[in-house]
Amino acid sequence: MGVNLKEIVEGKEIELQSLANKWVALDAYNILYQFLTVIRDKETGEPLRDSKGRITSHLSGLFYRTVNFLENGIKPIYVFDGEPPKFKEKELKERVEKKEEAYKKWQEALETGEEAITYAQAAAILTKEMVEDAKTLLKLMGIPVVQAKSEGEAQCAYLASKGYAYCAASQDYDSLLFGAPILVRNLSIVGKRKLPRKEIYVEIKPELIVLNEVLSKLNLTREQLICIGLILGTDYNEGIKGYGPKKALQIVRELKTFERVKQYFRNQFEDYIDEVYNFFLNPPVEEKVEIKMQELNEEGIIKFMVEEHDFNEERIKNAIEKIKEGLKKQKQTTLQSWFFKK
Repeated sequence: MGVNLKEIVEGKEIELQSLANKWVALDAYNILYQFLTVIRDKETGEPLRDSKGRITSHLSGLFYRTVNFLENGIKPIYVFDGEPPKFKEKELKERVEKKEEAYKKWQEALETGEEAITYAQAAAILTKEMVEDAKTLLKLMGIPVVQAKSEGEAQCAYLASKGYAYCAASQDYDSLLFGAPILVRNLSIVGKRKLPRKEIYVEIKPELIVLNEVLSKLNLTREQLICIGLILGTDYNEGIKGYGPKKALQIVRELKTFERVKQYFRNQFEDYIDEVYNFFLNPPVEEKVEIKMQELNEEGIIKFMVEEHDFNEERIKNAIEKIKEGLKKQKQTTLQSWFFKK
């Protein structure tokens, strides 16, 4: 879910093509959950399934969205979560309880004929099998996969800060707290989208946020931005009741340091708040990474998507041709850049 900084953090809309020939580090769990949520029957809320009953919504979304990235010259890196910090256990437990409750309401809605899609979306669960299938598909496509030591967003921020990637891509603003120099939102939902419970469609474009510009405009340091996140509440702490982004910004500007913020709120923060603050500041990351595109395995993709998971063969083959065309354009652009530099 992440920290909500929307009221005080502004980005600028960009075209998808502006990310051409750039490595983009994507929070894989964040994206897969979005596909599990969105790709469902609009009436029953049921996800896509293959003939064996296995959910395939995440594979459909991941495959065709990645094809779209490659078509536009984007070089994706998918980063998968590792071991969550211990202080996230409470949040994870609460998420499970909420999903169980949403599942009950979903089933009740199906029985009574009420609108079920909202409850179905809230009940979405990403299993280990789904994650492994996603990794398998990406590797068949030749896409780099990075296994994070801990949080995927922290690893994405590291890759961007060290120049492995141009930016981190996630819907959550946590990437900024983790130090991502550039965050791009909306990459997985670019295009026309229907507003919830309304017959209105809006055009969604990628949103680019530059950390230094945010800090400069708000007259903050990154440490102070983390303090605002702690006051609002993160995936690791509940936050302080009665504080929204603007009020949190005001109090952090006055108090300036984490120690003074912690003292000001005294017992309102969890007793492990120091650990959360330091986790954002210096998260555990995998430093030894190799980022490069591998060979496209056409036969492997067809076997995995069509033979194993019942996707339409013609559509998959057409998508593979788009991948090849996109990769060809990337190579041409790279060669041209090398030639002109010489």
